[in-house]
Amino acid sequence: MAETNGKFDFAIDRGGTFTDVFARLPDGRERVLKLLSRDPQNYKDAPTEGIRRVLEEETGRAFPRDQPVDTTLIGWIRMGTTVATNALLEREGERTALLVTLGFKDLLHIGTQARPKLFDLEVAVPEVLYEEVIEVDERVVLRQDGCQLPRKDPKRVVTGSTGDSLEVWRELDLEQVEKDLRGVLSRGITSLAVLLLHSYTWSDHEKAVGALARRLGFTQVSLSSEVMPMVRAVPRGYTVCADAYLTPKIHQYLKGFTSGFKGGLKDVDVLFMQSDGGLTPMEQFCGSRAILSGPAGGVVGYAITSYSQMEKKPVIGFDMGGTSTDVSRYAGQYEHVFEATTAGVTLQAPQLDINTVAAGGGSRLFFRSGMFVVGPESAGAHPGPACYRKGGPLTVTDANLALGRLLPSFFPKIFGPGENEPLSLEDTMKHFHHLTEEINLFLSSNQSQVSANGANHSHNTSEMSVEEVAIGFIRVANEAMCRPIRALTQAKGHDTSQHVLACFGGAGGQHACAIARALGMKTVFIHKYSGVLSAYGLALADVVEEVQEPCSLQYDQQSFSKLDQRVEQLSKRCHDTLCARGFSGGQITTEVFLHMRYKGTDCALMVTATGHPRSAHSCLAGDFHSAFTKRYLKEFGFTIPDRPIMVDDIRVRGCGKSGIKSVYKTKKGQGQAKPVTTTKCYFEEGYLDTSVYLWEELPCGHSIQGPAIIIDKNSTILVEPCCEARLTEGGDVCMTVGSDPHCALGTELNTVQLSIFSHRFMSIAEQMGRVLQRTSISTNIKERLDFSCAVFGPDGGLVSNAPHIPVHLGAMQETVQFQIKSLGNKLNEGDVILSNHPCAGGSHLPDLTVITPVYMKGVSKPVFFVASRGHHADIGGITPGSMPPHSKSLQQEGAVFTSFKLVTGGVFQEEAVTEALMAPAQYPDCSGTRNLHDNLSDLRAQVAANQRGSQLVGELIDSYGLAVVQAYMGYIQSNAELAVRDMLRDFARRRRQQTGSLEVEAEDFMDDGTPISLRVQINEEEGSAVFDFTGTGTEVWGNCNAPRAITLSALIYCLRCMVGQDIPLNQGCLAPIKVIIPPGSILQPSQNAAVVGGNVLTSQRVVDVIFRAFEVCAASQGCMNNISFGSEKIGYYETVAGGAGAGPGWNGRSGVHSHMTNTRITDPEILEKRYPVVLEQFTLRPDSGGAGKYCGGDGVTRKLLFRSEVVLSVLTERRTTRPYGIQGGEDGAAGLNLLRRADGRVLNLGAKTSVNIQPGDMFCLSTPGGGGYGRQEDANRRPQSKRRRLNETFPERGSVFEYRMAQEGV
Repeated sequence: MAETNGKFDFAIDRGGTFTDVFARLPDGRERVLKLLSRDPQNYKDAPTEGIRRVLEEETGRAFPRDQPVDTTLIGWIRMGTTVATNALLEREGERTALLVTLGFKDLLHIGTQARPKLFDLEVAVPEVLYEEVIEVDERVVLRQDGCQLPRKDPKRVVTGSTGDSLEVWRELDLEQVEKDLRGVLSRGITSLAVLLLHSYTWSDHEKAVGALARRLGFTQVSLSSEVMPMVRAVPRGYTVCADAYLTPKIHQYLKGFTSGFKGGLKDVDVLFMQSDGGLTPMEQFCGSRAILSGPAGGVVGYAITSYSQMEKKPVIGFDMGGTSTDVSRYAGQYEHVFEATTAGVTLQAPQLDINTVAAGGGSRLFFRSGMFVVGPESAGAHPGPACYRKGGPLTVTDANLALGRLLPSFFPKIFGPGENEPLSLEDTMKHFHHLTEEINLFLSSNQSQVSANGANHSHNTSEMSVEEVAIGFIRVANEAMCRPIRALTQAKGHDTSQHVLACFGGAGGQHACAIARALGMKTVFIHKYSGVLSAYGLALADVVEEVQEPCSLQYDQQSFSKLDQRVEQLSKRCHDTLCARGFSGGQITTEVFLHMRYKGTDCALMVTATGHPRSAHSCLAGDFHSAFTKRYLKEFGFTIPDRPIMVDDIRVRGCGKSGIKSVYKTKKGQGQAKPVTTTKCYFEEGYLDTSVYLWEELPCGHSIQGPAIIIDKNSTILVEPCCEARLTEGGDVCMTVGSDPHCALGTELNTVQLSIFSHRFMSIAEQMGRVLQRTSISTNIKERLDFSCAVFGPDGGLVSNAPHIPVHLGAMQETVQFQIKSLGNKLNEGDVILSNHPCAGGSHLPDLTVITPVYMKGVSKPVFFVASRGHHADIGGITPGSMPPHSKSLQQEGAVFTSFKLVTGGVFQEEAVTEALMAPAQYPDCSGTRNLHDNLSDLRAQVAANQRGSQLVGELIDSYGLAVVQAYMGYIQSNAELAVRDMLRDFARRRRQQTGSLEVEAEDFMDDGTPISLRVQINEEEGSAVFDFTGTGTEVWGNCNAPRAITLSALIYCLRCMVGQDIPLNQGCLAPIKVIIPPGSILQPSQNAAVVGGNVLTSQRVVDVIFRAFEVCAASQGCMNNISFGSEKIGYYETVAGGAGAGPGWNGRSGVHSHMTNTRITDPEILEKRYPVVLEQFTLRPDSGGAGKYCGGDGVTRKLLFRSEVVLSVLTERRTTRPYGIQGGEDGAAGLNLLRRADGRVLNLGAKTSVNIQPGDMFCLSTPGGGGYGRQEDANRRPQSKRRRLNETFPERGSVFEYRMAQEGV
């Protein structure tokens, strides 16, 4: 299929800004072309125009623009396009309706219930893709062996494709569905998405609805069981909606594209790139598989051109564009993910793991509170960077231009309003002069303040030059791009430095050397088509046909025949489809994947048996057991030998080999490479003479020493000092990266280094988190990611904390400082401390904190501390899960550690810690830990994470010296302090103008009537404040007491929200604040007070009181709605969303978590599959949000029907006191906990209780709404939230981003 046939072949990548064309000519020569994707004055469609130009120029014949192109000379066309991505970003898809099971109309609005940005009080979540919802009265549930429901009506029992048995509780009423669908059609909606629960395994109801909808005249009908038959209703629902929303847009685009050719391209082989890196025929191209159509070509391009089968050295793809940078990895196989979020929509479909960070050539440059900041805002294509002459802001591109690394004389004259001028160095320098003045002014005015912070270092009094500022921003941008590369490699246990950096995209060549050096990589590879590599990748790619089916089999001898049979059926489907597309048997290969996990865990891996041939103890497709355990060990550091392995899905990927082989070789060059000119470029050493070469004139094999610039039509490559570039036989550039000539850094403040150290300290905390997640074993830490890791100074002051679980913010600092005071000289190298006691800075007992002091040769005391805090699922006490609703003393909540030496002299104290974990059994009605094995494994994982942190701190000290690292630790803390002082001054100024007073106060109440009182006095001159909680109620007989650390966490959270921009979250935030908490109060209880409710409930009320005092926004639901149920066999815990408070200019979001929690909720299908419950309803609770000029968000209604006997525990608040409205807005509705007994009785359970549940009982939870803002009469109507353009800040994506979102969703 890939032969030339004496015709022209085209591979075209239509990007957002440029369209790249790679053409192979009949004589075998290759041509590349770049043109604007949109140029309506000159042509209708860029890919068509590219084809027309090549045909016209190469044949000498006229191909008029106003006539369809003659296709007789065209062999094949392959395309990648951002049409689907752009429609998703701009929300410009087809009008769509969603048809869903009754009781779940708001399921996709609520989603995971986590908010995307932790500190944004206006919870901006991209709107759903559908316009209308139809609820269908049908219900299918999974059959459970132990089900004891007293149901007398006969049910139809069916078997699903997974082999599971299901009961049809309610049959589909097609007459009613038809009525509803006709109504939708009458309103002009012709695209339909269908999502019925459990249709991934039994799809008859969906198919019946689909057939009816097509008969009625819907032009697009997407069924979730066909689009992606995988368990989990929420991501499957998003995927089917995206398919229905985007596919018509793709068809519309294809219709327009084919109309530009004679005969509508009927006799031409036209293929489109899918998100998984495979090509598919034009007519099969659909919305849910098209999101990464553009970037996927680039991954295929670098994978095939830069990975050597001989050396097998893994490659990092680095594609830096205008608004963002894509990072991916290839080590002989494409790395796929099966669920990823793009533009706020989570798609369940195979896609290459491409990680997008918001840092590109167009990323904007800011100086904020003494910190150099790059992005995430972008200048876009219009107006573009300042140098584009359209009044744009300063960007990374401008910084490269200012340093002499971009040469305007080599750029086309396409800039300015008339698009006929060169790049403007003058505009760039004018902007940089302004910014440099601002930075120097800040440095001179803040010198005294920084010195006053107690860092006794000399301060750099010299002013910064424009060049120093520009290079500073470049270094900060590089560090921002290094972080996801480190995360992507280290997350899976790979060493970053052992990779080759394959660089492509327009802007990457200027940064490649610096990024490789920062990551310890020695080689950079830049392909000759790097400027158009996505298009070239399309020409190299294979046609792919994928089929996937869900499965519920255990991987063992009994199941192998069933697995073999299903694999054979799927492989045959792939093979037949590819044969029908014209491939011969010899061109077709199939690869089998099983989606496997250990039973009882959620960590599923998509495993291939490549390299693991079949054995007597495996299925025919290969030894998947060995493949799974080997990969599990590599990624997570351990295996679980006695645990059965489950297969969740079977996937077969068929490839039709059709990619071209590039035969192009450069002429064997003779003699030296001659520079065309020499220019001055600015580097760390200052201005250096830099030779400029034209790529096409370079002889192969010749080496060029840096500094040098290599230029071709589409990119500029910077060869930095101490680096060397040479041209390979294929005409590509290969660079060897030398080590950095060590540039000594002093202890005086350098604002550029401040930003870089901030990234470095955060990176240490993040990498600790990755080790903890990889090596832990429990669901809570490994899968729910309920942990935090942090770095502390020698005084125990917090330096950096990752991830941001709000209730952990700042709280660990109290724990570390307690140990320093309590242990003093008893702390030795090789010791590790375990603590969870509230008096020692603990939050609640299940949160175990492990602290490791970091020592350095020749220094007697610790020079830093690292710590990790993880939520252990059980540590004993009166109830399983150690979260009792009725505890009255600390001992009833589990094992207690104050300053326990977990490791002494490098030896893990297993016997002693086991004894301590079992100790609660000595108290009445209490048990020791119920899961000792997981506790010990997770504690070892926490020790290992700290070990990694200690090692990374040591490496940082080796690189810069202890004095410098500690100096910058101080500067980072001062930087956070400065941001908080600025916010307090700003508030004080506004407050004084409005009321003349610098004092604010507020009070709110717990459900039992306990007041939380706050008075804040602000010093405008200093930018400081006293937060005085005097007047707060006494310690309570119950567990809503909150240790002091909880109040500090709530305070840091509120300050960060009010500052409104990214600042390092460390002890500096609290430096301008004095906190007064009366001893013996609910916020500073006695030593043995019960505290489990304080952590999850009282923390929310503290936030409400602080925001009320500052009049920031109305109260959110003010509760986490802790619901748990269990028996001897099972245990389940969830927190449930409610309404967010409204604020000045926004409505509160409905059905979302707020403030001190952000936990994701279990998907309905997983919940029903694993636990003895049926989720009858999960919807928003209409009108529970407070009315006002801006309305509070609505709470949710969640109904659980129990199928067997369990104990239900509820630990909630805001059941009597309602979330307040402010500025005349009304209060939100209080929550309600009802139990509907099987005999029809309805009971109000109150806010906190445990109750024995019988089969057939239903728990009905109604969560509180948020308060309203402003008087209702000031609103003309119930306002709609502002619609945002989703591409204003390009959304990040990829597995690194998903991991961070998951961590913030705890």
